[in-house]
Amino acid sequence: MSLVIAGRTAIVTGAASGIGLAVARHFVDKGANVMFVDIDEARLEDQVGEEARAEGPVRMFAGDLREKLTITNLLSATVDAFDRVDILVNASRQIATSDPLCPEQDAVETLLQQNLLTSLRLTQLTAKRMIARAEKSEEKPAQVGSIINLSSIAAIRTQPELLAYSISCAAVEQMTRSMAVALAPRGIRVNAVSFGSVMSASLQNALKDAPGLRVAITERTPMKRIAAASEIVETVQFLASDAAAFMTGQVVTLDGGRSLIDPACAAVH
Repeated sequence: MSLVIAGRTAIVTGAASGIGLAVARHFVDKGANVMFVDIDEARLEDQVGEEARAEGPVRMFAGDLREKLTITNLLSATVDAFDRVDILVNASRQIATSDPLCPEQDAVETLLQQNLLTSLRLTQLTAKRMIARAEKSEEKPAQVGSIINLSSIAAIRTQPELLAYSISCAAVEQMTRSMAVALAPRGIRVNAVSFGSVMSASLQNALKDAPGLRVAITERTPMKRIAAASEIVETVQFLASDAAAFMTGQVVTLDGGRSLIDPACAAVH
């Protein structure tokens, strides 16, 4: 199996922090060209601004991907910089707690827009670019592109205050399956990674504020630990590479067995 992604071009959203940043950094380390994308321009500048201006394998794009024009501009900027798009990682996610019995404040519409529709629209427009390039190519490659969505075990294990987040994650996973079937004949694979607690910056801050949280998480995880960010990014690399060439429409779960035994799924991060 070949896990090589060197020379390929990836768009990674949510790349100014957290898992998105970890994925984007890992891809650069593995030799890929990467467009770092985030709505937070200041944080993007802090993370990769100098590298992006060096005109090497790193570029950055700041904008609100809820707007179709922003997505169009992102794809144009990526093609202008690297001449192609081979990989899309939809890593931008928003988590919100809310009152599930309050229609005006349950956050469902907000998280469906942010977590589902942004990923769906970017997937659709990126796939069109991938297909157009493949049709112009004399080689007619069997593998045209790979799209990876990030989800959470909240899609199947939830608690009431995570209603909106759970619904949006479940929708992302069904979108993954639907787009996989639609795009398979065109040589584009679509998969997802669903994870439980990962030692991201947000969880590190949460652990500082709630000393008992680590114990609560590990007690509910059969493997008795929290995942390292590297374990997520390496799985994303696998899905992006030719090692997963016959894999599409799948949701790979990385949670240390937590979703198997914990119906409450407390403290999802």
